[in-house]
Order: sequence, then C-alpha cells, then structure tokens
Amino acid sequence: MPLKDVQIVSGLVAALAGATSSVAQAEPADPVITSYPSAAAGDGATINGYNLSRWAEDWSTYRDPAKRTDPLDSLKYLPLDDDGDIYLTMSGEARLRMNMTSNPQLIEGPEQRQDIIRLVGGADLHVGDHLRFYGEIAHGQLSGKNVGTPSGSLRNKFVRQQYFAEAKGRVGDVDLGVRYGRQEFTDGPNLLISQRDNNTIRFVLNGTRAWARTSKMRATLFDFETTDLGNGGLGNDVPDKNRRFSGVSAGFVLPGQWLGGSNLYFDPFFWRRRNYVGTWGGVVSPAVRYYAGARLWGNVGKVALDWTLVHQYGRFGNRPIRAWQAFAAQSVRLGTDKSAPRIGFHADYGSGGGGFGNGTLRNAYAPFGNNIYFSYGLFLTATNLIAVAPNISFQPIKGVQARLEYQFSWRDNVRDAVYRANYSPYIGTERVPGKAVSRIARAQIIYAISRRLTLTMRAEYLQAQDVLSAANYKNSAFLATWLSFRF
Repeated sequence: MPLKDVQIVSGLVAALAGATSSVAQAEPADPVITSYPSAAAGDGATINGYNLSRWAEDWSTYRDPAKRTDPLDSLKYLPLDDDGDIYLTMSGEARLRMNMTSNPQLIEGPEQRQDIIRLVGGADLHVGDHLRFYGEIAHGQLSGKNVGTPSGSLRNKFVRQQYFAEAKGRVGDVDLGVRYGRQEFTDGPNLLISQRDNNTIRFVLNGTRAWARTSKMRATLFDFETTDLGNGGLGNDVPDKNRRFSGVSAGFVLPGQWLGGSNLYFDPFFWRRRNYVGTWGGVVSPAVRYYAGARLWGNVGKVALDWTLVHQYGRFGNRPIRAWQAFAAQSVRLGTDKSAPRIGFHADYGSGGGGFGNGTLRNAYAPFGNNIYFSYGLFLTATNLIAVAPNISFQPIKGVQARLEYQFSWRDNVRDAVYRANYSPYIGTERVPGKAVSRIARAQIIYAISRRLTLTMRAEYLQAQDVLSAANYKNSAFLATWLSFRF
C-alpha cells in the first residue's frame, strides 16, 4: 500500500479511536445500544458461522476454550496478547469441482469438461475492538477437455484475492467504519452485484468503503476500481484503471407491525459505473452508467419476497442510455416448521434495444451480478430478457436441501440480440424474428456432510426456442458437482 494511503487509513483509525473512547466510558445506567441487523447490513448471510465473505464471520466466541470441539476451532481465535484483545483468525477453503457442458456456447460440437481446483487461505488480525487487517490469497487451477483459453478468474497461479485495513467505532448510537484495500463488495441486490462464487477466483474490487449504521437505518459509501486478473503469480493481478464503480447503498428496517406482522427491509441505492472501454454491438467507446433503484425484501409471515427495480441512464459515447431492470422473487412456506417446503416463482425483466444500431441504448447491464440465477451454464443474463420461473425448495432428508425450477425466457426487443452471461451477443439472433428464447429445467442439491464439508450438485437442460433455433443455436445440457471444505 502506498505511504499516502497508509497515512489516510491511520488518520481514520485515530479519529475513530478517539471518537469511541468517550463512548467506552459511558455510565453503566446507559441503555444498551442495538446495532443494525447483521443479516441486512450488506455483508451477506452468515449460516452456521460461515459467510461467503470470510471477513464477515465472527469467531470471538472461541475465546472460551470450552466451546472449541476440535483442533481447527483453535485456529479461529489465536490470542497474541495476555488479555486476548489482539487475536488472529485463520480461514481456508479447498474446493474440487467438475463442470460438463454439451454444445458449449450453444454451438453444436464436442462437449466441454472443466476440472477445477480452488484453494484459499486467509488471516484476519483484530487489534482491539476498533482496528483489523485482513489478507487472503488464492490459487485457481483449471484443466479438462475443450476448455479454450481460461481467463484469470478461472485459472490463476496465485492471486492476492483480498487485503485491506479496517477501522470502526461508535459515536452515540451510530456505528461507523471505513475499509481500504482489495475487498469483496456485495451491498446491493444479488442480481446486480455479487461475489460470483461460480468463478474459481472471486470478484474483488480495489478502493474504499465507509459506513454508518444505527438500529433502524444504515448507509454505505464506496469508490472502487475493478481488478484485472492475470494467470500468473502474485504480481499480475492489478487494479483496472479503465473501470470504476462508486455510489451509495442505504437500508431501512420497516416497522414490524406492517401487513399484520413482518420482517422487511427497504434498500435504496444510487451508483455510477464508468468504463473507458465499453463495448456494444462491436463498438468500443467510453461509457458512464448511473443506477437509481431500490430493493424491498424480507418475510411477511410464511411469505418470503425479494423485489428490485432499477433505472439506468447515462451515455455510451455520444449515445444516451435509457434502460430498466426489475426482479421479483417470492415464495411461501407450506407449513409451520422452518424446514417445510417452499413453492414460489421469480419474474425478471432486463430491457433491450440499440445494441446493434444507433440512437438510444436500451440494453440493461448489471455491474457484476449473479448470472447463475438465470442459467447454471451461464447461457443468459438479464439484458433484453424476460424470464418467469416457478420453483420448489424442500428438504428430502435431514442435511439435504433440494431445489427444482423451470424457466421460460423471451427477449424484450425483437430487433436486438440474445446475450450470454458475459454480455457477448449470440451472433445472428438480432436478425431473426420471434420472442421465445429458451426453456430451462434445472435442479440443485446441497448435502451438508458436516459443518465444514458440503457436496453440491447442479443439473440443467436448455431447450432452444424460436430465436435461438432460427439463428442455428442448439440445446445444451449442463452438469456440475463439487466438494467444498471450509474452516
């Protein structure tokens, strides 16, 4: 980290430490202050202690040796001083995965087999209650059959996946924090921004994130550059100066008495994405795209819902951008037990138009969204797309979670192409008539073998409909299975 950046972080640490020292001296009679619910704070869900972002985990309970059940538990809390206020948390992951795809890219040809290894090691140093340093390195290996030339997110000898400094504290009833460095960022709807865990190497950004939280509301400010991943050692994964992502994500806890009893959150956001080498329809041009939207999510009794609406505007070269995305997922639990089956559906929309031609560009674009939501094989994305998918989730036996889904997909604009998950068009689809794109049947099973070991299996079959078939694209079957060990 450059000296100037170290000085900035050090100054923030000092300011927060000073601000919080007076709070630490509060009178015992002061009321207990409640923080914003951790599940909605923008760091992802933590289940059985584990989070996709490992720095979001809190293992301080292992300060008590009696709560440790095996030698790996001791690695979660390694005291470095007599009081135990300075401690180190170690983490790791080993994932073995295989993907099989027939007719890769929906083009008739030999099947593709990807044999994938992911190894990750992390260390989280806590210096008291207000300062921490986190580092994580990863190795990604990919081999198999018909794999082409893998990108740095699939094959990478070694990468500094994350490294940051963080300072936090409390002023009155407000939690404050700032984080600087390379980090995962998921504070927003999952279909717009995610870690992209489907990759071997996770999606990470470089820059600053700052937040303020009370018990009922929160706000996150951020300014990041993306990461240009190489395939070699630790020195060739660098910030990408051509792509910058910044903005604010907020959150509000809605009153629990609404709708007869609920647990709902309302998360508005305003973002800007700048790309000096943007591409649409084979044209490369500087682009700036703004995102103004909101997400409503949570539970109303047995009903779970997750709704997002976002308007996108800006410019692609000298062309205006006007686009929309809307995502609505809802399900109902068929019983009183939390493990009871759930049935539901999701309906999603991403506008299209202008990808091939002039005038206003109406193609929607997610900054770095979760595209496996639309296709496990990454055949589709929410650009020029309308999708409806009924589904059912259930627990056939203890420790096993299953999900079945059938998705109908159409395109929004018949004069624009159908787009893959990487936003490249299926060439020729912009020149054929029709609306129906595909039908996709998919299934997922997750078996929790132990608290650290899971087995996941995914199967998908895409049946090409009018648009893809007219452009000579084929049906495809996708199968993935992987074993993941985390500590």
